[in-house]
Amino acid sequence: MNLNDQKSAPIYEALEKFRRRRVVPFDVPGHKRGRGNPELAELLGEKCVSLDVNSMKPLDNLGHPVSVIRRAEELTADAFGAAHAFLMVNGTTSSVQSMILSVCKAGDKIILPRNIHKSVINALVLCGAVPVYVEAKVNPRIGIALGVEVEEMRRVMDANPDAKAVFINNPTYYGICSNLKKITEMAHERGMKVLVDEAHGTHLYFGENLPVSGMAAGADLAAVSMHKSGGSLTQSSILLCGPDMDAGYVRQIINLTQTTSASYLLLSSLDISRRNLALRGKESFAKVVRMAEYARNEINEIGGYYAYGKDLVDGDSVYDYDVTKLSVYTQGIGLTGIEVYDILRDEYDIQIEFGDIGNILAYISIGDRIQDIERLVGALEDIGRSYEKDSSTLYCGDFIQPEVVCTPQEAFYADKRQVPIRETAGAICAELVMCYPPGIPILTPGERITGEIIEYILYAKEKGCSLQGTQDPSVQLLNVIV
Repeated sequence: MNLNDQKSAPIYEALEKFRRRRVVPFDVPGHKRGRGNPELAELLGEKCVSLDVNSMKPLDNLGHPVSVIRRAEELTADAFGAAHAFLMVNGTTSSVQSMILSVCKAGDKIILPRNIHKSVINALVLCGAVPVYVEAKVNPRIGIALGVEVEEMRRVMDANPDAKAVFINNPTYYGICSNLKKITEMAHERGMKVLVDEAHGTHLYFGENLPVSGMAAGADLAAVSMHKSGGSLTQSSILLCGPDMDAGYVRQIINLTQTTSASYLLLSSLDISRRNLALRGKESFAKVVRMAEYARNEINEIGGYYAYGKDLVDGDSVYDYDVTKLSVYTQGIGLTGIEVYDILRDEYDIQIEFGDIGNILAYISIGDRIQDIERLVGALEDIGRSYEKDSSTLYCGDFIQPEVVCTPQEAFYADKRQVPIRETAGAICAELVMCYPPGIPILTPGERITGEIIEYILYAKEKGCSLQGTQDPSVQLLNVIV
């Protein structure tokens, strides 16, 4: 990485130059630098709305960049160690779907763990690819799916030599990492592409003593959520390409679904954040690690909670652990994760990332302060003291891997009917069902519904998890194939 070059932020600089020119707008957006919508200008600030502009020659065009956006992409590729980088404004959902659409078409197999984000399943609905799931072990104490074991991946690869690609989370939402480098080598030996979901892994490219990043492991494509741990605005993301991908073709795939009205607020935030990480990322993420480890130790001192970390590493199903993740098992105090999540927000004015049946995740990143960590730890201690109850009736929340009967695309577009959820056992699901966050599907289109899955969905609903993906917003009815 050339640090002198990384001091530049071409999109930001072009916007600043444009703003000083005081150009009269006879183009979109229609608020005309905020003048047509004074309440919006008051909320966001005059400078912000004045930079909400349309593509034009001085500012380039994201769909076909030739100047400042192209230069920003080149600097991003250099900073992340990629052959090419694309700035994305439709979120990492768009990055993930572009990865899959770039390597898979209808009928192609893709090997992947079942604990993937809903955006992966939606991509399979769009392109008609066939998922081949790799079984992942579950930690029985905390009820989360672990990483992909190398030998299990080898077995699935050998059983499906015609698969086009392998898809891996790096890390999972909870911080679990598989042996990405070894899996990548195995896939490439068999002519398969490697796609990496790094929605929660921006820091892996800049921090020290962290799990290996997708590009460093030799992956072909990696989707990186800059807005999560990288500091850019919500919905901004990047897609990284390895040297063996046709970047021009990937651009065409991206343009199938990405907006033609790219937000320069998002683009400039990517540009500025990339510069910040390239110049100061190492020290920033060292601070993040220190804060997360401090919080982990303090929470484990409270008793009842289990803030897990490197102690989970076994060299295989948990090959490595991302210590910036503050994941905490809460059922030791008799409360589900979603219950602790709600109490923190409603009683302590602390908003954490998510709570599920067994765990919470507090996202620690470059914007956090030690006093905020202290406040969180103090609140958890107080909750443990005030709300602790018997945990014997709590469901562990084991990760369930359902039987796949047909492809997501076949099921999604099949003739279907809505059935009361309690009457769906044995039927084939025709839609997504998930708790969001974390957005890992409980059921995907094409999977068989079982009594165990029904009970899990109802339990999650009873405990206050946000269930999404179904046509029926109340999740009392499920779409099943006729």
